Amino acid sequence: MDLQLKDKVIIVTGGAKGIGKGIVDVLAREGAVPVIIGRNEHDNLEAVAGLEAEGLTVFQVTGELSKPEECEKAVKSVLDLFGRIDGVVNNAGVNDGVGLENGSYEKFIQSLHSNLIHYYLIAHYALPALKESKGVILNIGSKTAETGQGGTSAYAAANGGRNALTREWAVELLPYGIRVNAIIVAECYTPLYEKWIRTLPNPEQKIASIVSKIPLGNRMTTSEEIANMTAFLLSPRSSHTTGQLIHVDGGYVHLDRAISE
Repeated sequence: MDLQLKDKVIIVTGGAKGIGKGIVDVLAREGAVPVIIGRNEHDNLEAVAGLEAEGLTVFQVTGELSKPEECEKAVKSVLDLFGRIDGVVNNAGVNDGVGLENGSYEKFIQSLHSNLIHYYLIAHYALPALKESKGVILNIGSKTAETGQGGTSAYAAANGGRNALTREWAVELLPYGIRVNAIIVAECYTPLYEKWIRTLPNPEQKIASIVSKIPLGNRMTTSEEIANMTAFLLSPRSSHTTGQLIHVDGGYVHLDRAISE
Protein backbone atom coordinates (compact mmCIF):
# COMPACT_ATOMS: atom_id res chain seq x y z
CA MET A 1 0.00 0.00 0.00
CA ASP A 2 1.30 3.45 -0.94
CA LEU A 3 0.91 5.56 2.20
CA GLN A 4 1.20 8.76 0.12
CA LEU A 5 3.87 10.20 2.42
CA LYS A 6 6.39 11.08 -0.29
CA ASP A 7 8.11 14.43 0.39
CA LYS A 8 5.97 15.10 3.47
CA VAL A 9 8.01 17.03 6.06
CA ILE A 10 7.44 15.41 9.44
CA ILE A 11 8.98 16.44 12.74
CA VAL A 12 9.92 13.55 15.04
CA THR A 13 11.02 14.62 18.51
CA GLY A 14 13.50 12.28 20.14
CA GLY A 15 14.01 10.67 16.74
CA ALA A 16 17.63 9.62 17.14
CA LYS A 17 17.11 6.54 19.33
CA GLY A 18 14.59 3.94 20.40
CA ILE A 19 11.00 4.28 19.26
CA GLY A 20 11.72 7.66 17.68
CA LYS A 21 14.48 6.24 15.52
CA GLY A 22 12.21 3.39 14.46
CA ILE A 23 9.66 5.98 13.36
CA VAL A 24 12.25 8.01 11.47
CA ASP A 25 13.51 4.88 9.68
CA VAL A 26 10.03 3.86 8.51
CA LEU A 27 9.09 7.38 7.42
CA ALA A 28 12.30 7.75 5.43
CA ARG A 29 11.69 4.43 3.68
CA GLU A 30 8.17 5.61 2.82
CA GLY A 31 9.66 8.60 1.03
CA ALA A 32 8.80 11.20 3.67
CA VAL A 33 11.29 13.80 4.92
CA PRO A 34 11.61 13.14 8.65
CA VAL A 35 13.29 15.84 10.73
CA ILE A 36 14.74 14.68 14.03
CA ILE A 37 14.58 17.14 16.91
CA GLY A 38 16.70 16.04 19.85
CA ARG A 39 19.10 17.35 22.45
CA ASN A 40 22.19 15.33 21.47
CA GLU A 41 23.64 16.50 18.16
CA HIS A 42 26.01 13.53 17.96
CA ASP A 43 23.14 11.05 18.26
CA ASN A 44 21.06 13.04 15.77
CA LEU A 45 23.85 13.12 13.19
CA GLU A 46 24.60 9.43 13.68
CA ALA A 47 20.96 8.57 12.93
CA VAL A 48 21.00 10.86 9.88
CA ALA A 49 24.24 9.40 8.56
CA GLY A 50 22.95 5.84 8.83
CA LEU A 51 19.92 6.57 6.67
CA GLU A 52 21.77 8.82 4.24
CA ALA A 53 24.18 5.94 3.64
CA GLU A 54 21.16 4.04 2.27
CA GLY A 55 20.26 6.91 -0.03
CA LEU A 56 17.36 8.07 2.15
CA THR A 57 16.47 11.64 3.11
CA VAL A 58 16.48 12.75 6.74
CA PHE A 59 17.44 15.94 8.57
CA GLN A 60 18.09 16.95 12.16
CA VAL A 61 17.72 19.98 14.40
CA THR A 62 19.44 20.07 17.77
CA GLY A 63 17.35 21.37 20.65
CA GLU A 64 16.78 20.77 24.36
CA LEU A 65 13.01 20.42 24.38
CA SER A 66 12.68 20.74 28.15
CA LYS A 67 13.48 24.44 27.59
CA PRO A 68 10.46 26.25 26.09
CA GLU A 69 12.55 28.68 24.06
CA GLU A 70 14.34 25.76 22.40
CA CYS A 71 11.00 24.35 21.21
CA GLU A 72 10.16 27.56 19.37
CA LYS A 73 13.67 27.78 17.93
CA ALA A 74 13.58 24.17 16.71
CA VAL A 75 10.25 24.56 14.88
CA LYS A 76 11.49 27.81 13.31
CA SER A 77 14.59 25.97 12.09
CA VAL A 78 12.42 23.36 10.37
CA LEU A 79 10.35 26.07 8.71
CA ASP A 80 13.50 27.90 7.64
CA LEU A 81 14.75 24.68 6.03
CA PHE A 82 11.57 23.59 4.25
CA GLY A 83 8.93 26.31 4.48
CA ARG A 84 6.32 23.73 5.48
CA ILE A 85 5.42 21.11 8.07
CA ASP A 86 3.09 18.26 7.18
CA GLY A 87 3.18 16.31 10.41
CA VAL A 88 4.40 16.31 14.00
CA VAL A 89 5.29 13.21 15.98
CA ASN A 90 5.64 14.12 19.66
CA ASN A 91 7.76 11.29 21.03
CA ALA A 92 10.62 12.59 23.19
CA GLY A 93 10.52 11.80 26.89
CA VAL A 94 11.83 9.56 29.62
CA ASN A 95 10.34 7.55 32.46
CA ASP A 96 12.43 9.33 35.06
CA GLY A 97 11.08 7.80 38.27
CA VAL A 98 9.91 11.00 39.96
CA GLY A 99 7.52 9.49 42.48
CA LEU A 100 5.30 10.77 45.26
CA GLU A 101 7.61 9.64 48.04
CA ASN A 102 10.99 10.30 46.44
CA GLY A 103 10.10 13.38 44.41
CA SER A 104 9.88 17.12 45.00
CA TYR A 105 8.12 20.10 43.50
CA GLU A 106 11.20 20.96 41.46
CA LYS A 107 11.68 17.41 40.13
CA PHE A 108 7.98 17.06 39.33
CA ILE A 109 7.87 20.30 37.33
CA GLN A 110 11.09 19.45 35.51
CA SER A 111 9.70 16.05 34.58
CA LEU A 112 6.58 17.70 33.15
CA HIS A 113 8.83 19.90 31.02
CA SER A 114 10.72 16.83 29.83
CA ASN A 115 7.62 14.73 29.14
CA LEU A 116 4.55 16.88 28.49
CA ILE A 117 5.04 20.61 28.08
CA HIS A 118 7.12 20.29 24.92
CA TYR A 119 4.32 18.21 23.38
CA TYR A 120 2.14 21.31 23.67
CA LEU A 121 4.85 23.75 22.59
CA ILE A 122 5.99 21.87 19.48
CA ALA A 123 2.38 21.53 18.33
CA HIS A 124 1.66 25.18 19.19
CA TYR A 125 4.59 26.56 17.21
CA ALA A 126 3.99 24.19 14.29
CA LEU A 127 0.25 24.91 14.16
CA PRO A 128 0.26 27.73 11.56
CA ALA A 129 2.18 25.48 9.16
CA LEU A 130 -0.07 22.50 9.95
CA LYS A 131 -3.13 24.61 9.16
CA GLU A 132 -1.68 25.36 5.73
CA SER A 133 -0.88 21.72 5.00
CA LYS A 134 -3.92 20.22 6.75
CA GLY A 135 -1.32 18.20 8.56
CA VAL A 136 -1.36 15.55 11.27
CA ILE A 137 -0.28 15.40 14.91
CA LEU A 138 0.63 12.05 16.44
CA ASN A 139 1.44 11.79 20.15
CA ILE A 140 3.35 8.82 21.56
CA GLY A 141 2.07 7.90 25.01
CA SER A 142 2.54 5.24 27.67
CA LYS A 143 0.37 2.71 29.44
CA THR A 144 1.39 4.30 32.76
CA ALA A 145 -1.45 6.83 32.38
CA GLU A 146 -3.98 3.97 32.50
CA THR A 147 -2.33 1.20 34.48
CA GLY A 148 -0.04 3.04 36.86
CA GLN A 149 3.42 1.67 37.56
CA GLY A 150 4.51 2.88 40.98
CA GLY A 151 7.25 5.36 41.72
CA THR A 152 6.74 7.47 38.63
CA SER A 153 4.06 10.06 39.42
CA ALA A 154 5.38 12.74 37.09
CA TYR A 155 5.71 10.46 34.06
CA ALA A 156 2.25 8.98 34.64
CA ALA A 157 0.78 12.47 34.97
CA ALA A 158 2.55 13.58 31.79
CA ASN A 159 1.10 10.65 29.88
CA GLY A 160 -2.36 11.34 31.22
CA GLY A 161 -1.86 14.84 29.87
CA ARG A 162 -0.74 13.50 26.49
CA ASN A 163 -3.95 11.46 26.24
CA ALA A 164 -6.10 14.43 27.20
CA LEU A 165 -4.33 16.77 24.77
CA THR A 166 -4.85 14.26 21.97
CA ARG A 167 -8.60 14.31 22.47
CA GLU A 168 -8.72 18.07 23.08
CA TRP A 169 -6.66 18.95 20.00
CA ALA A 170 -8.71 16.59 17.84
CA VAL A 171 -11.77 18.67 18.75
CA GLU A 172 -10.10 22.08 18.55
CA LEU A 173 -8.47 21.43 15.19
CA LEU A 174 -11.47 19.88 13.41
CA PRO A 175 -12.21 23.14 11.55
CA TYR A 176 -8.74 23.01 9.97
CA GLY A 177 -8.89 19.38 8.90
CA ILE A 178 -5.97 18.54 11.20
CA ARG A 179 -6.17 15.00 12.57
CA VAL A 180 -4.74 14.18 16.01
CA ASN A 181 -4.18 10.69 17.39
CA ALA A 182 -1.99 8.92 19.93
CA ILE A 183 -0.22 5.59 20.07
CA ILE A 184 -0.04 4.11 23.55
CA VAL A 185 3.05 1.99 24.18
CA ALA A 186 3.27 -0.67 26.88
CA GLU A 187 6.36 -2.90 26.79
CA CYS A 188 8.68 -1.98 23.91
CA TYR A 189 12.36 -2.91 24.15
CA THR A 190 14.52 0.16 23.54
CA PRO A 191 17.96 1.29 24.79
CA LEU A 192 16.26 3.24 27.59
CA TYR A 193 14.18 0.22 28.52
CA GLU A 194 17.30 -1.94 28.63
CA LYS A 195 19.06 0.65 30.79
CA TRP A 196 16.19 0.46 33.27
CA ILE A 197 16.10 -3.35 33.25
CA ARG A 198 19.83 -3.51 33.96
CA THR A 199 19.35 -1.53 37.17
CA LEU A 200 17.25 -4.36 38.63
CA PRO A 201 18.69 -7.22 40.71
CA ASN A 202 17.62 -9.99 38.29
CA PRO A 203 17.09 -8.37 34.86
CA GLU A 204 16.64 -11.61 32.89
CA GLN A 205 14.08 -12.88 35.38
CA LYS A 206 12.25 -9.55 35.25
CA ILE A 207 12.08 -9.62 31.43
CA ALA A 208 10.73 -13.16 31.49
CA SER A 209 8.07 -12.11 33.99
CA ILE A 210 7.04 -9.14 31.84
CA VAL A 211 6.77 -10.97 28.52
CA SER A 212 4.78 -13.77 30.17
CA LYS A 213 2.04 -11.18 30.78
CA ILE A 214 1.88 -9.87 27.21
CA PRO A 215 -1.05 -11.82 25.71
CA LEU A 216 -0.19 -11.71 22.00
CA GLY A 217 2.84 -13.89 21.45
CA ASN A 218 4.34 -13.45 24.92
CA ARG A 219 6.82 -10.97 23.53
CA MET A 220 7.56 -7.28 23.64
CA THR A 221 6.39 -4.86 20.98
CA THR A 222 9.10 -3.78 18.55
CA SER A 223 9.96 -0.21 17.64
CA GLU A 224 9.14 -1.07 14.03
CA GLU A 225 5.62 -2.08 15.00
CA ILE A 226 5.10 1.28 16.70
CA ALA A 227 6.62 2.99 13.67
CA ASN A 228 4.40 1.18 11.18
CA MET A 229 1.27 2.33 13.00
CA THR A 230 2.70 5.84 13.23
CA ALA A 231 3.27 5.99 9.47
CA PHE A 232 -0.29 4.80 8.82
CA LEU A 233 -1.82 7.37 11.18
CA LEU A 234 0.25 10.14 9.58
CA SER A 235 -0.85 9.11 6.11
CA PRO A 236 -3.97 10.02 4.11
CA ARG A 237 -4.84 6.30 4.26
CA SER A 238 -6.15 6.97 7.79
CA SER A 239 -8.08 10.03 6.62
CA HIS A 240 -11.14 9.52 8.87
CA THR A 241 -9.32 8.67 12.09
CA THR A 242 -8.91 11.37 14.74
CA GLY A 243 -9.06 11.67 18.51
CA GLN A 244 -8.05 8.03 19.01
CA LEU A 245 -5.75 6.44 21.60
CA ILE A 246 -4.48 3.38 19.78
CA HIS A 247 -2.74 0.71 21.85
CA VAL A 248 0.05 -1.10 20.03
CA ASP A 249 0.87 -3.40 22.90
CA GLY A 250 0.03 -7.02 22.13
CA GLY A 251 -3.12 -6.69 24.20
CA TYR A 252 -1.18 -5.86 27.37
CA VAL A 253 -3.46 -3.12 28.70
CA HIS A 254 -6.92 -4.33 27.73
CA LEU A 255 -6.81 -8.12 27.55
CA ASP A 256 -6.98 -10.33 30.61
CA ARG A 257 -3.39 -11.38 31.20
CA ALA A 258 -4.59 -14.69 32.61
CA ILE A 259 -5.13 -15.86 29.04
CA SER A 260 -1.39 -15.88 28.46
CA GLU A 261 -0.61 -18.07 31.44
